[in-house]
Amino acid sequence: MNESIDSIRYPFAIDQSLGTLMSEKIYSQHVRQMMMQVLMTSPGERVNRPDFGCGLRRMVFAPNSDASANLTQVIVMQALDKWLGDVIEVFEVKVTAINERLEVSVVYMINATQQRQYLNIEVTV
Repeated sequence: MNESIDSIRYPFAIDQSLGTLMSEKIYSQHVRQMMMQVLMTSPGERVNRPDFGCGLRRMVFAPNSDASANLTQVIVMQALDKWLGDVIEVFEVKVTAINERLEVSVVYMINATQQRQYLNIEVTV
């Protein structure tokens, strides 16, 4: 697959020189942005799709334990599979709860390009 695409960039931003929405031209970055939308959107946040997202931010306020980290790992895996299962294949999700933050690591493959990728997120209060 060609690695180029033309989509609206996430998070939304304005291209100051053109006065238009910024766009994303690289497919792997587009996929990463879609993953961030799934992970950071809380269920109920989107009016027309109330079950969209996994609400990773709200897990920061859960009790900090191995059980919470394991629950978050399952939630992340299920959300990515449900919403992006036709775009990516998730190999591994690792969640570590450290004080007031969650460290999430995702190993995945982009189906269209067969590229193995890594996404590391740190979510803090």
